[in-house]
Amino acid sequence: MDDQAWYLRTSKLALALAIIHSKPADKSSREYTEHLARTVSGQESKWRAKVKALEAEVLQLRQKQLLSRICSGSFESGGPSSQLQAQEPRSSENTSTLLEDSGCVLSSDQRTEPSEMTEHSGESCISTPFPPLSIVNRPCAPLEKPLSSHMQFLQHLLGLKTLTESENLKTDLSHFENASSTVSDSVFQLLDGLIAFYREPKLPCSSFWIEAVDTLARLISDCNLSNHILEKCSKKLEEFEKTLLQVILSNSHINRFQVQHYVSQSLVTLGSCSLLRKSIISLLLSEVNSFTDDLGAINQVQASYDVTRYENIFSVFCVLEQLLQKETEEGDASRIGHEDQEIKKFLQKHDETILQLSDAFPLFTFYLWRLGTLLNSVEIGTVENNSLP
Repeated sequence: MDDQAWYLRTSKLALALAIIHSKPADKSSREYTEHLARTVSGQESKWRAKVKALEAEVLQLRQKQLLSRICSGSFESGGPSSQLQAQEPRSSENTSTLLEDSGCVLSSDQRTEPSEMTEHSGESCISTPFPPLSIVNRPCAPLEKPLSSHMQFLQHLLGLKTLTESENLKTDLSHFENASSTVSDSVFQLLDGLIAFYREPKLPCSSFWIEAVDTLARLISDCNLSNHILEKCSKKLEEFEKTLLQVILSNSHINRFQVQHYVSQSLVTLGSCSLLRKSIISLLLSEVNSFTDDLGAINQVQASYDVTRYENIFSVFCVLEQLLQKETEEGDASRIGHEDQEIKKFLQKHDETILQLSDAFPLFTFYLWRLGTLLNSVEIGTVENNSLP
């Protein structure tokens, strides 16, 4: 027996003897052990909650620090701080408009508290052309509350990049220590919250969730931010895409079509980012291919089929059409091509499937034909922009 195993066995024996000697007279050793286990478990969950709260607070402080440092232009040596400092200040009206357009709220009802102003004045000792931004709390639903600061931070970050890049000055996060981890951690937390909400979306849906998906798409579209985000959050993004698809496919409520439309638009918004569009199209086509195979097998034996799943697949068709149209409009066919396995499978069986199913499922085959036309149009890049009504 090695030392570690001996130490573990001795510790267990010592703990058992201690429990036996200290147990109350009115309880058996088993009852007392279970009582101690519940006590320790309760304390552990409390400590875990405290750790989570502290981690959230640390992340929020990192967010505020990063925004403050970008605003103050305190780059590391060799950075473009001199350019920022030499830049003439914008008028307050123009600055305010740009910040509001990019999600940075500067309205009078959300002014920075005096304590926060003191904190920022300590951090920003240099005169800057950009006003310091703070993350403020706004009224929101319980599920939105822990995510509000993350989304505001990401919107402020995009706003600041818009301000600097409008003057041909890039906000290069490599100048800031741990900046990329702050951004990716914030995106990860926001994705966690989005997945929790979309698994059971409730109507009426708050504009917060629409803003959150749009903010994600804009962040990942930014070439300076996308690599950092995708490196840490690619699996979580994939989980989010699958969650949205499953909500569309599995919803069986009678009045589900408002939710279907809302979730479908969220997928389209996410797919507006060219870096995510290919994976979303492949994911949706995989479901269409799977359902087409099932429908073909059912049609051969004249069996009954899942009407709800049949109805829901049309929402998937609509999302696919919009994303393929977007791909055609951007004119970059290199991102999506016949080398994709799901596209390859779809086009190989396209004509045969339409012939087999057109009599029993005319509407379904009509949508298959439309998809085939769009996929071929994306590949050759010659389709008109108004190919669909």
